[in-house]
Amino acid sequence: MPASDDHHAALDRRPGPFDTLTGVLGGLFVGHCLAAVARFGIADALDDTPRTAEELAEATGVNPEALGRVLRLLAAHGVFAADSDRFTHTGASRMLRSDHPQSWRDFAATFGSESTVKRLAYFDYSLQTGLPVTNKLNPDGFFAILDSDPEAGRVFDAAMASKARIQVASVLAAYDFSDCGTIADIGGGQGHLLQAVVDAAERTTGILFDLPPVIERAAEIASDRLTLQPGDFFKDPLPACDTYMLMDVIHDWDVERATAILAAVRKAAPPHARLLLVESVIPDDPGPDWSKAMDIVMLIHTGGRQRTRGEHESLLHTCGFRLKRVIATASDVSIIEAACA
Repeated sequence: MPASDDHHAALDRRPGPFDTLTGVLGGLFVGHCLAAVARFGIADALDDTPRTAEELAEATGVNPEALGRVLRLLAAHGVFAADSDRFTHTGASRMLRSDHPQSWRDFAATFGSESTVKRLAYFDYSLQTGLPVTNKLNPDGFFAILDSDPEAGRVFDAAMASKARIQVASVLAAYDFSDCGTIADIGGGQGHLLQAVVDAAERTTGILFDLPPVIERAAEIASDRLTLQPGDFFKDPLPACDTYMLMDVIHDWDVERATAILAAVRKAAPPHARLLLVESVIPDDPGPDWSKAMDIVMLIHTGGRQRTRGEHESLLHTCGFRLKRVIATASDVSIIEAACA
């Protein structure tokens, strides 16, 4: 049998350092493709019938050849499935549909938005200073940009609502809220978590506390069991209640300001009150974890950070709380339960 001219066939292709580097660098473009198909609604154009890139491109207004290449890359990572020249859904790609109960379309789309890409272009600033890129673009910070730009605020609210869908379901499944009297959701945005908790716990009432413009956008959820209280947790007194809940709030801030927020909660809290922080906790395991990627997102955008269990415990102790337990959920967040010390 003649020797093969295909020299690659004889190579030992066990993964090595080169594969590690190309895998990590290639991930940048996988993520960008994911964000792009979310923005253009490619998953919405695909139902249960296998479709070609040409058919999907015609429905969404993109170039068919380029879309085919994008979908080929995503399918290689489990987002969509490729069979010859046709594509079908996977569980992951279905979550990019707008009608999915846990749709991540709006959240994923923001990772390729013009504002995010612009911040990434200035990443060296964060690496050199430890400060968020946002400070270089706007001295008043990330949230000031949202306040001054209604469209940016709308996109951010949509992304946070999208991100919260799977998180809210996972929190409700992991924690029993039935013995909570009044829950104050501090920095609770549009109130998705608080409303779900109040709906699930019949004897519980809720107070949504956030900045005045945010509360105005959440006006429609107000009811006899859910009240809205505008305010600034850095300046204004917080309501007194038996449970305080903060989801993805503490990670927005550096140690100094995170301490200020938790100190404000402790000042308002009765001695019997409990505190629930819903956050992605960085594991002690050195392997890959979504929380470690989100830690860099926070560095760039707000100057905040994801924290380990030990870092959360230290922060809580400084502010007069005692960490009781950390409850894992089926999503990327855990529930950090603390009591007044």
